[in-house]
Amino acid sequence: MPDRPRVMSLDERALIEHVTRQRWYRAKSRVVAHAQVLDSVVVTTGEPRLALALVEMRCESGATDLYQLLYALRGDELEIDDDVVLARELVRALYTGATLHGADGMVEFHAVAGLRGDPAELRRVGTEQSNTSVVLDDDAILKVFRRLEPGVNPELEMLRFLTGHGFASSPPLRGWYGYAGGSLVATLGILQTFVRGGLDGWDLALDEIVAAPDRFLARLHRLGEVTGELHSVLASDESDPAFSVEAPSVETLGLLTATVEEEIERVFLELPEENEALAPIAGRGEDVREQLRMQSHGGPAGKIIRIHGDYHLGQTMWAGDDWVILDFEGEPLRTFAERRRKRSPLRDVAGMLRSFAYAASAASLLRAAEVPDDWEAKARAQFLDGYFGAVDPSLLPPGAAAAERLLAVFELEKAVYELRYELDNRPEWVRIPVAGILRLIEQPAAAS
Repeated sequence: MPDRPRVMSLDERALIEHVTRQRWYRAKSRVVAHAQVLDSVVVTTGEPRLALALVEMRCESGATDLYQLLYALRGDELEIDDDVVLARELVRALYTGATLHGADGMVEFHAVAGLRGDPAELRRVGTEQSNTSVVLDDDAILKVFRRLEPGVNPELEMLRFLTGHGFASSPPLRGWYGYAGGSLVATLGILQTFVRGGLDGWDLALDEIVAAPDRFLARLHRLGEVTGELHSVLASDESDPAFSVEAPSVETLGLLTATVEEEIERVFLELPEENEALAPIAGRGEDVREQLRMQSHGGPAGKIIRIHGDYHLGQTMWAGDDWVILDFEGEPLRTFAERRRKRSPLRDVAGMLRSFAYAASAASLLRAAEVPDDWEAKARAQFLDGYFGAVDPSLLPPGAAAAERLLAVFELEKAVYELRYELDNRPEWVRIPVAGILRLIEQPAAAS
């Protein structure tokens, strides 16, 4: 066996400047004090030598982040480059099930049936913000995770489960690769089947809300069914502790309620007086908290399972004549432990319902479309009818009223989060969460 390579040496300032310029770099508001390469692995030994490295970025606050860097060595010259050429070599390594050694650890490649080993045409997906994705022959898509956390990435865990259990409405897993060395184990990338000719669910909504409203409402009924099928499959294997169904503890809903109530208090204390869009809810923080308390007293909360965790129209595609669900990483600002936590499936449902509110407003704001006043209500009704008809009912609180109450709690949680986000980033969109909060304030708690 050849000697293991030394860890790549890079000028620290050049490394910091390169990583902090990338759109996948997360901590753009923090000052980086130190950067170092923890380990590096050569993927090809030809010219140029293509390799990957694990880079630690330490901020002045003491917080650290770990990133995957792709690079090329041409003679003694180092080129930090995301060229799709490296994606080809990564797929070749996946196809052969290679194990490549660095100075302190190794990268292991795992293939699933159906993997092609030598793609001819590669193209980078240009819209990604947190990862790097490359499409291979319009047959598969390689996602390279840039910001890394110790442990198995939730998306790999979810896709292995869904593929293994025959869920037809997500692209099957084709392979993955990961690092193991010392105390660090981390998922570096996954390969999935590519969805050809798929239409982004968000873009489709903006196109059809006005142009073909009835057709899109029918699509939303089917999306509800697919979502119910997803949750039923995720709850189908009691032999797997990471996915087995659990009954929530008596503290679970109380903790959720307390967390949401604290967020309500923070947001309403900081509402700017000059924003007219806030007028309908200005000074009504106690009304929002009271609605939360009323909806929280709903008795049994159903079961908790693994869920999508970041569910909205942008995580779906319409392909052929059905929906495909994508991107099972969960909310990117949460830790892996938080993303893997089992929760009520109604939390996913609430996320999608809030997405309908955004779609209706975005069609007006971005497309100058005249959206019917009752479109959101019809969209909600269609989706919920499909969902409740397809999901395993044992996962939900017993009785429609209890399910409505719990769903209202999750919608309120989401709308309050949206309000804070829009105040910080898109003040012109504030009216969307305001309308959602106002609707939830004014609706009576469902009767038992």
